[in-house]
Amino acid sequence: MTEDQLEQETLAWLADVGYQHRHGPELAPDGSTPERSDYRQVLLTGRLRQAINLLNPSVTQAARDDALKQVLDLGTPSLLAANRQFHKLLLNGVPVQYGARQGSCRLSHATLS
Repeated sequence: MTEDQLEQETLAWLADVGYQHRHGPELAPDGSTPERSDYRQVLLTGRLRQAINLLNPSVTQAARDDALKQVLDLGTPSLLAANRQFHKLLLNGVPVQYGARQGSCRLSHATLS
């Protein structure tokens, strides 16, 4: 199997579960529908924010904003450690506090996927 065959098969599997394929240059800062401010931006922040909001409607907006902030700043300069941290958050959710009533708050996990 070639790399192209693997890529095409993977894209087909993702399409089968509802993902839509977009060509990278379209999303580039100078593309037809830019979704990043420069080429170093690896996360599509607008899409991530939409997913967090869609998947966590019962969590306060402040907690959802906190979850996004935690994902955008993983707190480590090491690429390997950052990738591991991101993977952990993707699988387990992002710990956030919300629902403060009379000095108490609830610890929960905002879902990313």
